Amino acid sequence: MILTAGVSGAMFLVSAILVSVSILYGVTANSDREKNSPFECGFDPVGSVPVSLSLRFFLIAVIFLVFDVEIALLLPSFEGLLESKLVTWVFLGEGIFINLISGSYHEWREGALDWKS
Repeated sequence: MILTAGVSGAMFLVSAILVSVSILYGVTANSDREKNSPFECGFDPVGSVPVSLSLRFFLIAVIFLVFDVEIALLLPSFEGLLESKLVTWVFLGEGIFINLISGSYHEWREGALDWKS
C-alpha cells in the first residue's frame, strides 16, 4: 500500500507531537539521592557500586541479535517460497540460508564467539 504525501506528513506530525509531549511531561519525577543509591538489605551502602559492562558479552549479544532477526524474518518467507513451486525462489532462499551459516562460521573462526579469549 502506497501512502500519499499527506498521510505520511500527518503520521509524522502526530508522532512528533507525541514525542514532544512525552519529553515535556514525562520527566516529572523528582530524583532523590536515596532512590539512586544501591539497596543493600536495609544497610547503608558502603562505597560506590562499579558498573562494568563486559565487551565480550556485548559483542556476542549483538551478533546474536543480528542473526536472530535475520532468521526470524527469513524463515516465514522460506515456507511461502517453497509453496510457490518456483525453483528460482527456492535457490535464492537456500543461498540466503547458506550465507547465514557461513557468517556464523566466520564469526566462530575469527574467535568472536569464544567467551574466554
